[in-house]
Amino acid sequence: MSEFERWETRFSGVDYVFGEAPSAFLVAHRDLLPRAGRALAVADGEGRNGVFLAERGLDVVSTDFSPSAQAKARALAARRGVGLDLVRADAHDWDYPPAAFDVVIDIFTQFSTPDLRARKWAGVRRALKPGGLLLLEGYTPDQIAHGTGGPRDPAQLYTRELLEREFAWLASREIRAYETVLSEGAGHSGPSAVIDLIGRA
Repeated sequence: MSEFERWETRFSGVDYVFGEAPSAFLVAHRDLLPRAGRALAVADGEGRNGVFLAERGLDVVSTDFSPSAQAKARALAARRGVGLDLVRADAHDWDYPPAAFDVVIDIFTQFSTPDLRARKWAGVRRALKPGGLLLLEGYTPDQIAHGTGGPRDPAQLYTRELLEREFAWLASREIRAYETVLSEGAGHSGPSAVIDLIGRA
C-alpha cells in the first residue's frame, strides 16, 4: 500500500482521526499568533489546526494530499463558520511560495523519510516571511516505547539535535522536549514523548 493509499484509507472513516480540536501545543501558544495575516498549515489533514488558525482571524492555506481529509476539513470549517483555502498538495513536492506567510505550522507531519523531510522543511523556510512565526511539533524516539501514535521508524522522529541543525537558519528558536498525555482523537491518545519548536525567521 502506498503512503497516499494508507492515509486516504485512514481518513475515509466518519470519525476525525486526530479529533476536531486543535493541537494542545497550538492552543497553548495562541497568544504568539498575529491578529491578522496569512498562515500555512502543512499537511493539515482533516483541518483541526487550520480551522483554529482561521478562528483566530488568519487567512489560512491548508495543504494535504488526501481528498478524504480535505473533505472533512471543509466540513469542519463550515461547522465552525470559517473559511480555509484548501490546497491539494504533497507536503514534499508543493511549490511553496516565497516569503508568503506570517505563520507556518508543521504539527505531527512525521510521515516523511529523512530525504523527503529535508524537502518539506526547505519549503517551509522558503514560505516563511522575515519575522514570521514557525510552530513545529512532533514525537521523539522515546515515543516508540509508548506506542500511542506516530511512526515506528526512529529516522522519522525528531531529536533536539536534529531540530537545532535543521532550523539553525531561524533568527530565534526555542526547543522543548517533554513527556505529556495527549488526547487528540484515536490517532494521538495516551502518554507521549513530544518535542516542540517555536521559531522566528
